[in-house]
Amino acid sequence: MMMRLYRSKIAWALVLMLAVLFFGVLGYRYMYGYTWVEAVYMTIITVTTVGFSEVKPLNAEAKLFTSFLIVTSVFIFGFALSVISEYLLSRNSLNRLKERKLKKKLKDLSNHVIVCGYGRNGMQVAERLRAYKKPFVVIENNEEIIERYEEGTLFVSGDANEDEILHFAGVERASYLISAVPDDAVNLFVVLTARQLNEKLFIISRASQVTSVKKLELAGANKVIMPDKIGGDHMASLIVMPDLITFINNLSVEGENTTNLEEVEIKDFADQVNCQSIRDLDLRKKTGCTIIGYVAPNGEYIINPEADLELEPKGKVIVLGRPEQIQKLNQMFQIG
Repeated sequence: MMMRLYRSKIAWALVLMLAVLFFGVLGYRYMYGYTWVEAVYMTIITVTTVGFSEVKPLNAEAKLFTSFLIVTSVFIFGFALSVISEYLLSRNSLNRLKERKLKKKLKDLSNHVIVCGYGRNGMQVAERLRAYKKPFVVIENNEEIIERYEEGTLFVSGDANEDEILHFAGVERASYLISAVPDDAVNLFVVLTARQLNEKLFIISRASQVTSVKKLELAGANKVIMPDKIGGDHMASLIVMPDLITFINNLSVEGENTTNLEEVEIKDFADQVNCQSIRDLDLRKKTGCTIIGYVAPNGEYIINPEADLELEPKGKVIVLGRPEQIQKLNQMFQIG
């Protein structure tokens, strides 16, 4: 807000300066018969008060006009100089203040997500993380984008493939890093750098070319996503099995009153119910929700698990239900 106010003042100062110059040139040209070149020359030496001699002797009216032009230009140029100086000093002070606040906020972050790039994919990532109230910081090198979206989003200005910038974003304390830059080569450097700085970091990278997927995985990416491929598959699926895809699209995993799916760790049930097996949980009877999947501690996924499947404390269940059923589940077991 303050910067916009200063920019408005600077714009007014520039308009006034140009107005004085045009006024001087037109005055010397049409009131006193100077050529265009002579009028421009006289205006410049007058408003800048450099003290060169006149093009030709001035009569009384021309001297009054020149005196008025000098006084006017001194005030206007002085105003412009003060506004620009104030803007530069305030900008430097504001930048230092922002940097101190940013350092404090980043210092308090842990187990957060680092998002590299704030394009279309980066914005989508940030929106989803914000909906889940997951702490994150965005690394972006485009100052215009940062100024446009800095309200409500924590930004670090710089290149994500630089060690210093990743350190500043707290890569050592982060749990995840998402590299959403459109350039595969940049993503590759980001993944390599981040993996060297934090071996335990879970890295997700975007890829535009199929040939880049293997390289990104070798560089240290845990998961590589191709947005174009996902979009193409989705469009084709709408033709092959439209009702199924529409049904899946209607499933929501965000929002307090629209959630249809929930991921719950077994340890969340451990202190409240017997959870040796899915049958013991009996979520269908208690909440109306249905367990449609199980994730074992080793990462194995089991779709539509049997009721007698033995559960492990570090495992997770994927639950499907209507929004009110999911809400009942969360309230009953104090989840989230």
